[in-house]
Amino acid sequence: MRSALPASALALLLGAALADPATAQHRRREDRFRNDGRIEAEAPAALRPSAAVTEAVTGFDNLTNGYLEQGPPFEELDEDSVVALRSFNDNRFIFEEVELAEDGLGPTYNAQSCRECHQNVATGGASQVAEHRTGRLERETFFESLGGSLIQSRAISPDIVERVAYQDDIRTFRISTNTLGAGYVEAIANSTLQAIRERQPFGMRGTIVLAPVLEAGGKARIGRFGWKGQHASLVSFSGDAYLNEMGITSPLLPDENTSSGVFVGYGTEWDLVPDPEDDGVDLIAFADFMRSTKAPARGPITPDVEAGERWFREVGCVTCHTAAIVTAPPGTVINGGEFVVPDALGNKLIHPYSDFLLHDIGTGDGIPLLPTAELAGTASQLRTAPLWALRTRNRLMHDGLSFTKQEAIGRHRGQAAGVTARYQLLSRTQRQQLLAFLDSL
Repeated sequence: MRSALPASALALLLGAALADPATAQHRRREDRFRNDGRIEAEAPAALRPSAAVTEAVTGFDNLTNGYLEQGPPFEELDEDSVVALRSFNDNRFIFEEVELAEDGLGPTYNAQSCRECHQNVATGGASQVAEHRTGRLERETFFESLGGSLIQSRAISPDIVERVAYQDDIRTFRISTNTLGAGYVEAIANSTLQAIRERQPFGMRGTIVLAPVLEAGGKARIGRFGWKGQHASLVSFSGDAYLNEMGITSPLLPDENTSSGVFVGYGTEWDLVPDPEDDGVDLIAFADFMRSTKAPARGPITPDVEAGERWFREVGCVTCHTAAIVTAPPGTVINGGEFVVPDALGNKLIHPYSDFLLHDIGTGDGIPLLPTAELAGTASQLRTAPLWALRTRNRLMHDGLSFTKQEAIGRHRGQAAGVTARYQLLSRTQRQQLLAFLDSL
């Protein structure tokens, strides 16, 4: 039997742990990613469009969907004339703005602007940029790398560049996701995502992730952003990316990342900017920009594309790649009370080809959403990749390591094994038509 530690010894151990800035930061960050466990329906489930529903605005043209006004000519904006939150173009400028060390960049980071990872055809699109995650299993328990599973690829000094530990043999890439049309996704009511799940066959039913809305003090909402569905609001999503991809702290996430577990934040030679390094305005600018983007537009609809869509449905791809979703009505309060769905985003029919739930299709990267017993199952699961804007991508799946649609389809196993088998039974002509359909997305 293990003997209990005396209270005095326990206090000394706890004090030592809390005295380590890196340990204390890690604990605070884990606390921030806890949710209250209760979700609200937000609005009645909307699985079929009503007379009040209209198609979402689409395009790859850097023009607003109507949530914000377009604003002054983008080409005329500079650091002296830009006004955060004023317009689509102002917020786009901030989304594209390059951060420097004096702004709080790093000390470890992956990119210097949102645009670095989210630009293809238009600002906000996907890209080939991938982040690197690692960890290891010990007696069936997942352990993150020192400093967390995310290995930042860049740093402001060669002395603090993160490296992969040899013993961390679970290693993966996660490619940057498309954010065009993200405002519509945010405006999907919890009840609608729940209803989509309930309609799925038991063996293919997705997993709902309860994500904390950071700006609402951790109130729970169904996650829909990120490869693990780890965020439910665009402000939370922005705060996470600002910290983890650019190393800039904010009121939502005020603690700096470490370098492989070593504290490199404010007070060290590598970080001269007090935390939080941003006052939170940039997070709203990023979120409002994404809320204002149009949904990705379809390509030409030919007879082969129409036939291919039929095969896509018949083999069962739409079980997870949901073809049509209706957003909550205007005036609906979402994000734990922090956002009201506006006219530009409410009662809109979108075609993301995703259920925004987690599934195990045999490609799980082995890294759970958080290293806790409750979330251990997410190690083998990933969010259904939305297929809108698929034609703008040439690196597919979560890791970007599939280079053709045929290869990506072939990797679908697990919960998708039956669908893949039915695809293989299609004639050559039918498969070509289905691929033509995918090329139209």
